[in-house]
Amino acid sequence: MTDTLLIGTRKGLAIVTRRDGAWAIDRMEFLGIPVVTVTTDPRDLAWYASLNHGHFGVKLHRSDDRGVTWTEIATPVYPAKPDGLVEMEPMGRREIPWSTEMAWVLAPGHADEPGVLWCGTIPGGLFRSADRGESWEIVDSLWRHETRPGWFGGGYDLPGIHSIAVDPRFGGRRVIIAISCGGVWITEDGGATWQVSTGMKAGFAPPEVSMVPHTQDPHCLSVCAADPDVVWVQHHSGIYKSTDAGRTFTEIADVAPSVFGFPVSAHPLDPDTAWFIPAVDDGCRVPVDGKMVVTRTRDGGQTFDQLSRGLPQEHAYDLIYRHGLDVDATGTRLAMGSTTGSLWISEDGGDVFSTITNYLPPISAVRFA
Repeated sequence: MTDTLLIGTRKGLAIVTRRDGAWAIDRMEFLGIPVVTVTTDPRDLAWYASLNHGHFGVKLHRSDDRGVTWTEIATPVYPAKPDGLVEMEPMGRREIPWSTEMAWVLAPGHADEPGVLWCGTIPGGLFRSADRGESWEIVDSLWRHETRPGWFGGGYDLPGIHSIAVDPRFGGRRVIIAISCGGVWITEDGGATWQVSTGMKAGFAPPEVSMVPHTQDPHCLSVCAADPDVVWVQHHSGIYKSTDAGRTFTEIADVAPSVFGFPVSAHPLDPDTAWFIPAVDDGCRVPVDGKMVVTRTRDGGQTFDQLSRGLPQEHAYDLIYRHGLDVDATGTRLAMGSTTGSLWISEDGGDVFSTITNYLPPISAVRFA
């Protein structure tokens, strides 16, 4: 099992380790700087962190020695915007820039593609690196797709790619991504062409356009590593599952206490198991009845357990962001961190949680290393 957690927070990267049976914060890197997301590369064991320095912009860093030292790597750069082009975000909130405002997700490439990394950004560009982040190239076929002008902001004013899953089959040619708000997209040829998933419904949209695939708001997407045909999505308007590798989705309704939330983690070995963390709804982003729970299905979405042992059951106001939930490679350990700085760990798939700390800055990302 993995005995290290990487915790991205609003004021740095917390490295949490397990020693003598107890989890504790070991140290904080990038102190005072928002760490948007973190990831690890199982191929060479490198760690990656995306930082948002505000006025100083986006910075990416890589560590090859488990966080002892960090090297700044390249930041994705958009192509020059054509002269005279004005693109407004469809909701009218602002003009869409051709520049990286956030590196929202980093994902290793296929096992047969050493050095390949993927990066999803706000305002909706997907980038690929062939040299461990030393340089990046925008996936032009997606950025110039005819539907992109219809993508719009979800939690942020601009559309953003927050989920990337590389299919362990097919040598890296098949990649699935999720965009808020732009739907779920699949490439079967390494990014040369794309198709959008169908079956999801945007409850916030007028009925006549609620099923438009490229205006959906998937909050998070997670794929079962052992059976990549099974894909789970926590959507703005509910919970969805695909059994055809993300091409079509079916809604899973009537999940108590709520189907609204942000993260989802698929069990890496069991395609019938996945975890979600519910909140009241879009207008009240806190646990239902002030009780912090995790919902888990172990039968493919037919039924769900409400897991609460070790979690606060009154006056809880924690929200778990998209990247704030993670499961280890065995499917046994589950970790999650909240906007109020609480960090929990379960050693038994969520049956019982224990508190690591309640005093971190607001947490944006949790990853086993």
